[in-house]
Amino acid sequence: MGNTFGRLFRVTTFGESHGGGIGVVIDGCPPRIEICEADIQRELDRRRPGQSKLTTQRKEEDRCEILSGVFEGKTLGTPIAIVVRNKDARPEDYSEIATKFRPSHADYTYEAKYGIRNWQGGGRASGAIAKKLLLTLYPGFEIVGYVAQIHDVIAQIDRAAVTMKNVERNIVRCPDADAAKQMISLIEQVRDAGDSVGGVIECVARGIAAGIGEPVFDKLEADLAKAMLSIPAAKGFEIGSGFAATRMRGSQHNDPFEMREGKIRTRTNNSGGVQGGISNGEDIYFRVAFKPPATIALPQRTVTSAKQKSELAARGRHDPCVLPRAVPIVEAMAALVLCDHALRQRAIQE
Repeated sequence: MGNTFGRLFRVTTFGESHGGGIGVVIDGCPPRIEICEADIQRELDRRRPGQSKLTTQRKEEDRCEILSGVFEGKTLGTPIAIVVRNKDARPEDYSEIATKFRPSHADYTYEAKYGIRNWQGGGRASGAIAKKLLLTLYPGFEIVGYVAQIHDVIAQIDRAAVTMKNVERNIVRCPDADAAKQMISLIEQVRDAGDSVGGVIECVARGIAAGIGEPVFDKLEADLAKAMLSIPAAKGFEIGSGFAATRMRGSQHNDPFEMREGKIRTRTNNSGGVQGGISNGEDIYFRVAFKPPATIALPQRTVTSAKQKSELAARGRHDPCVLPRAVPIVEAMAALVLCDHALRQRAIQE
C-alpha cells in the first residue's frame, strides 16, 4: 500500500529492478512546466548500473519513455507516466534465493507480510520533474548531494561551496579528491574480498524560501526523514547539527538572527535550514547513513522458506557499495519533499 508519496505532488511507483521494468506516475504537477525525456535521462544516467568499475556490471541503458502528461515539451497538468524497461535482467542468477532468505535483506519480511515475493529484486526512484518545478518556483534553487564518508574514510567538504561539477569529477561522487582516491581503493579491496561497505551521503538544498513545511505532524525535516529512510539500504538520518547537538549547549547551538542585505538571516546554521518544522531561508542540509549492501559473495548462514538450515553465497552482479549510485536518489527524494511542500505553501498564499 505504501507506493505513493506526497500530498499535492504525488508520486506512485511500480515494477521491479530485475523484472520487466520500473515506472512512475506523477500527479499534481502544474501545467506548462518545460520537461522532456532528456531532462529525466540525465538523472537516470547518474544512477544506472554499469556506469563505473565500482558498481554492479549490469549493462542497463535505463532509457526512459514518457507515456502521458507531456505535450510538445511541456506538462499538461494531467498525470505524467514514465516507464524504464529492463534489458539486461538475468533472473536465473537469483533462482537460488527463490527458497533461501538473504541475510539482512527484505526477503523474509516481504514473505511474512504478503505471503509472496518477487525474488528477482525491486527498487525505483526519480525526481527530475520535481527539480524542474522547484526551479520554476525558486529561480535560485539548487540541490547537490555527495558522498561524505565511506566506511572509515571521511571527506572534508565545504557544503556552502560544493557544486554538482565538483561531485561528478570522480566515480565515487565525493568532492574531496584525496578522500575520493582512498574511497575508491577501499571499495575495490572490499569488492575483491567478496564483501561490501556502507557510508554517509550529505545533501544541501539552496534557494528555498522561508515558510515551507508544516508544524507538528508534517514538519519539513520529518518528511525529509521519511523520504530518506524509504530508500533501500538507508539506516539513519540527521539534519543540521544532528547528533552532534547532543554534545553542545544551547548557547553554542542556537542560530542568532541578523539582518543581511535587507533580509532576516541566521549567523550560523545548526538548524540545517529548518526551525519548528518550517524552512527559514537558509541552506537546508542533512545526512543519510547507508548500510553495507546485504548481498555479498561470501557464504552466509540462512534458512529456507521450508524452515531448513542452509548456506547462501550471492551470484549475479551487485554493488559492493551503493553510495555512488545513491547520490542522485537522495537528491530526487529531497526534491519530491521540497516540491510537495512548496506547492502546499503556494496553495495557502493564493
